Amino acid sequence: MAGIYSSTRATSSHSSPPSSQVFNSKILLLLTLLPLSLALFAFALQWRGEIHDPTTRWSPKDRLEFPGMDASTSSDRITTKSSSSSCAEILGQSRSVTFPYYRDWKFNYTSDLKPKICITTSTSAGLDQILPWIFYHKVIGVSNFFLFVEGKAASPGVSKVLESIPDVKLIFRTRELEEQQAKSRIWNETWLSSFFYKPCNYELFVKQSLNMEMAIVMAREADMDWILHLDTDELIYPAGTREYSLRKLLSYVPKYVDMVVFPNYESSVERDDIKDPFSEVSMFKKNYDHLPKDTYFGNYKESTRGNPNYFLTYGNGKSAARIQHHLRPNGAHRWHNYMKTPNEIKLDEAAVLHYTYTKFSDLTSRRDRCGCKPTKDDVKRCFMLDFDRSAFIIASTATEEEMLSWYREHVVWTDKTLNMKLMRKGILTRIHAPMVIIQGLREAGTFSSLIASAQSGADHLSLVTDNNNSSSKAYEGKNGDKTKEVDLTGRKVLEASDIVLSAVPPLPPPTEFDDGDDDI
Repeated sequence: MAGIYSSTRATSSHSSPPSSQVFNSKILLLLTLLPLSLALFAFALQWRGEIHDPTTRWSPKDRLEFPGMDASTSSDRITTKSSSSSCAEILGQSRSVTFPYYRDWKFNYTSDLKPKICITTSTSAGLDQILPWIFYHKVIGVSNFFLFVEGKAASPGVSKVLESIPDVKLIFRTRELEEQQAKSRIWNETWLSSFFYKPCNYELFVKQSLNMEMAIVMAREADMDWILHLDTDELIYPAGTREYSLRKLLSYVPKYVDMVVFPNYESSVERDDIKDPFSEVSMFKKNYDHLPKDTYFGNYKESTRGNPNYFLTYGNGKSAARIQHHLRPNGAHRWHNYMKTPNEIKLDEAAVLHYTYTKFSDLTSRRDRCGCKPTKDDVKRCFMLDFDRSAFIIASTATEEEMLSWYREHVVWTDKTLNMKLMRKGILTRIHAPMVIIQGLREAGTFSSLIASAQSGADHLSLVTDNNNSSSKAYEGKNGDKTKEVDLTGRKVLEASDIVLSAVPPLPPPTEFDDGDDDI
């Protein structure tokens, strides 16, 4: 019996596998079927009856294109090889609106872009300088421009082109404008009084401040969030953002901050035959605020190359102000508020690129704009900065050959060994982004198309005329009966606190004899 039982148990153990093996088999089958099922499910979700190129899934309505491209072109064009090189193919396309290549060269901004940024300037330049300046800033996120024009900028040919650009408002220097500005409260205040009734740069400084005051009113009516004052030889360099976007940069600023200071970098030209600074200059000298103190003062003499200061002109940057009640200019470089001291921050990476004395002709053009005598005493009455004074005297007294020699010695960086040394120290730096963007705009036909459409009289641009009322009406609307009480209140606050705040003029960087602790 025992033998029979033993034989039966052995047979039964061979005929039925253990339960653990069955469980393992089921697990393996489940792990095999699960990914296959997920793959089939994903394929079913994406299936549309035909295979689409992912780059053509979005309609032309939503597609973002480089300026100069036709927004009405069908999506099939993307998959077609073009015989001509396209800037869009080089730079690529993105569905993100943070780098605003909007539809076509018209740059039609939508109302949901925040924050809304405007720039105001006082200029007499021509289209060769103003158009690249405007469209570069449109690319980085500026939506509106308030241009106070005179001279060449106010001529019929130039102004017609500028007025055809959406969200660009021109304010001409007419007798009506001067009469309106003569009524400004600024003339009764002390912060700008030391600049009144002086020629040349001082006169320009007062004019810029009065224009900035009017631009604040226009910016508020246009529902802007930020305002900047820049000259047309200055470009904002929004470093510190992945998208190279001023709009993105300012969107990161905390709500409690009222003013953002952009330290300036100064152009360092390497040739004396520059014709188009925005497209030919890539080397800049960094601001003191963006350098270690030891590096700045340790290389000060080599950086100045015998000039009066580290920079040829100003070194205290420019600023952007949040649009608020009681906002006012504080000279061309800063903003202030009648009712409080603004909370201010200074950016660690972003800067203003100042293309100063980039062309040899800049010497004579500055001379021709000022009627002062070329003496050391008289130039102090006309110019605020030492280099401007020296340049005016040279341009007024020297021959063209002597001027060119002086320009090469004091402005042009021809010593490549010194350039490389200061570049390794971090004092000089290469910045190519503005050059690439402006060259791309030019190759895309942005400027030529705009000029052609304006000259032909064709209405190719969607002009925003409802908001483009005359500057006099805009200014009167904000200086009527309702604001008189606010003005008086602001004055009383200043008188009660016994604080006299002077306008911030263009200031040079610290010299080697300074301790570097002063906030410039």
